[in-house]
Amino acid sequence: MSLAFAEAEAAQARGEVPVGCVIIDSSGKTVAAAGNRTLELKDPTAHAEMLAIREAAKALGSERLVGCDLYVTLEPCAMCAAAISFARVRRLYFAAEDPKMGAVDHGPRFFGQPTCHHRPEVYGGIGAARGEELMREFFRERRKSSPAVAGEERDP
Repeated sequence: MSLAFAEAEAAQARGEVPVGCVIIDSSGKTVAAAGNRTLELKDPTAHAEMLAIREAAKALGSERLVGCDLYVTLEPCAMCAAAISFARVRRLYFAAEDPKMGAVDHGPRFFGQPTCHHRPEVYGGIGAARGEELMREFFRERRKSSPAVAGEERDP
């Protein structure tokens, strides 16, 4: 998880939401690591998990990441949970819960749906305090620097 946190901190330094992801193969080798790049790439799908899954698939030469484990600093959203399922990731480890946009333990609880054909083993709360603090710090700074985010500018 420490490498995922390093990716999250690098994302934060770029002005991105601080989420980092690492994928490890069955031998314990890191095959992919990424942080959010949605702003940089102008791509709403450029979440850390999506970028890492793409990188791992390319590195392994397969769309299936069988035997791979994914570590991410924030509970995955619905899009990322679907990609994790489609990629056949063996285990998902996440740090902080995301009550607003999370889709594993919150919201649609993607892996519990009857339409979900692959359910990874899920372990949440790994390094939760650090993940939560990264998110709090990021949004605290964002509110300070943006009146619209702070609620000072509103549509009539």
